[in-house]
Amino acid sequence: MTRTPLATSAAARRPGTRIALRTLTIVSTLPYIALKTAWVSGSRIGIPDDSPLLDHRTTMIVTNAVTILLDSAVVLLALLLTQAWGRRVPARLLALPMWVASGLLLPIMTGYPLQLVVGLAGGADTGAGNNEPSFLDGWVFGVVYGGFILQGLALGALFALYAQDRWGRLWKGTLRDLRPGPTGPALRTTAVLASLLAIAPAVTHLVWATGSAAGLNESRAADRNNVFYVMESLNTLFAVAAAAGVLLLAFRRRSALPLAVPLALAWGGSGASACWGGWLSLAALTGTGSIAEQPTPAMMLIYGVQMLLGALVVTLGGYFFAERAAVRLPGSTGTAPDARPAGARA
Repeated sequence: MTRTPLATSAAARRPGTRIALRTLTIVSTLPYIALKTAWVSGSRIGIPDDSPLLDHRTTMIVTNAVTILLDSAVVLLALLLTQAWGRRVPARLLALPMWVASGLLLPIMTGYPLQLVVGLAGGADTGAGNNEPSFLDGWVFGVVYGGFILQGLALGALFALYAQDRWGRLWKGTLRDLRPGPTGPALRTTAVLASLLAIAPAVTHLVWATGSAAGLNESRAADRNNVFYVMESLNTLFAVAAAAGVLLLAFRRRSALPLAVPLALAWGGSGASACWGGWLSLAALTGTGSIAEQPTPAMMLIYGVQMLLGALVVTLGGYFFAERAAVRLPGSTGTAPDARPAGARA
């Protein structure tokens, strides 16, 4: 078996760019981690005296500690993507954390700039969450979301460079270049099921984006503003993107569309839908707000469907890449050890 020259050539390719991106990724996590650490330590910087965050001290400490760990994981990913030892990490142990990171950061990277634009155009408040001025000081959102956007851009670029070096052959070509495989019927069945599941969140978020409060709790319905409508519109698009991506991959047709396009749609759409569905579900389970602030059964159902949608798309993607890696592609000189199906060694 011919081994890939990744360990030597990739490490020497664009080292300055990778170092700069790694530095930017790590530096962009510091404001968020510092702010959260201060809150855990008892500081009230950025928190007004009448903020509801101060009503549940223990919950705030636990939640902030968890988010510190999540953002610290971004530092670990940045190191993994730029160090020699990172090229030996099994694919399944890297792809899933990157998918989660993409899913959590993508809605912020797209939503926050759009919220600012819509707010400037309409003159409405574009603060976060429940639109309560006393929740956090306004500058906190700019610092936190600005850091998230930089994290997403830098970490995404690092992953693109890493993935191109390690698995680039797996998404070369167009849809019409894909060969029929033994798992084709199973992939098509899974894709149809995933697309059917995507209908529920897509339609529900579209209904909320167009002004209906059906299924929302009292607090969410009362706090609807431009921020809410922007995010609900994006949630609709993410669900549609996930369905479009998997359907294109499963049914293929004879299209000149680059293979990277449906892969990106499936990756980003499923990640954003599933990870935010999971995050909001977790927040609901640990929440201590009033009944008016608790998610309704309809909201929890949609969050659950989003997570199931993500699980199906990830499963389909795993089988797709395993099958594609097992086939010697045109122009390849051998099968790289990184391209073997999950479970052997990625």
